[in-house]
Amino acid sequence: MPISRTQSMIFLAVSSTFLLAGCDAVVMSPSGDIASQQADLIVWATILMLIVVVPVIVLTLLFAWRYRASNKEATYDPEWDHSTLLELVIWAAPLAIIIALGALTWVSTHQLDPYRPIDRISKDQPVPEGTEPLVVEVVAMDWKWLFFYPEHGIAVVNELAAPVDRPIKFKITSTTMMNSFYIPALAGQIYAMGGMETQLHAVINETGTYDGFSANYSGAGFNGMRFKFHGMSEKRFDKWVNKVKTQGEPLSRQVYGELEKPSEYNPVQYYSRVAPKLYDKILNRCVVPGTICMKDMMSHGNSHHAGHDKKHDKSAADKHEAPHASH
Repeated sequence: MPISRTQSMIFLAVSSTFLLAGCDAVVMSPSGDIASQQADLIVWATILMLIVVVPVIVLTLLFAWRYRASNKEATYDPEWDHSTLLELVIWAAPLAIIIALGALTWVSTHQLDPYRPIDRISKDQPVPEGTEPLVVEVVAMDWKWLFFYPEHGIAVVNELAAPVDRPIKFKITSTTMMNSFYIPALAGQIYAMGGMETQLHAVINETGTYDGFSANYSGAGFNGMRFKFHGMSEKRFDKWVNKVKTQGEPLSRQVYGELEKPSEYNPVQYYSRVAPKLYDKILNRCVVPGTICMKDMMSHGNSHHAGHDKKHDKSAADKHEAPHASH
């Protein structure tokens, strides 16, 4: 018995529903306070928009049914063209929703600015006074992630860990093309760009292992740019740091030179020590000895122009004073 088009559509809709039901909706049920606030923002924005969408859908169906061709009792008034009350309702509702969405977006944009240090651990728990964030320097490579922990002097490839309820400050850059650093359970995605540094402040509130990946296509090995983020207790995090120091090898400039070469589906690698200021040199594109760092190039250019201006000012002053000398 052949399947009709309607039956095919129903089967596709039901199948899609089951597939979506099996998805891990981590974005709407995260384990970090920043991601939780972002989920709340999505919910409230959706509710505000549905205030218009749902009545429009209902009224569309109602009008189609009431004014169908077979309903001879429906009022037919071709001369009707205006109703002040109706237009007031039609325009006032969307205007009120736009104002509410604008206010919500304005406040949330500033509160959830990724460059802004967080002021709370969770909804009812502010950041304790004097608490320093855990600094993690992130480098997007082809096609792997390199994480530096300057506080502990270690580095890790494709694995990230942090204590729960401690603020984290991510400093993010890239070796070549643009990528996107994203841990859905922790916070929103932040782009990683070569020669530039972006930042993200966040906190993880529950112990567990979470997925992290690049959310921006960057070439052949993009699908392998995945890592695990571990939320740990302070004690377990200290053990993890000791494990990296015990099992890792030193990350010198030469070792980094080999690591920088494009590779796919890299396993986790530990580095017990890191060459001095390696992240800063990656950011400023001067890892190779003898290469001038970007920040030094800019300062050199400024000092050159400053010296040129001083010479110009001195020669101008000499010319201006010369006639007075002849008197």
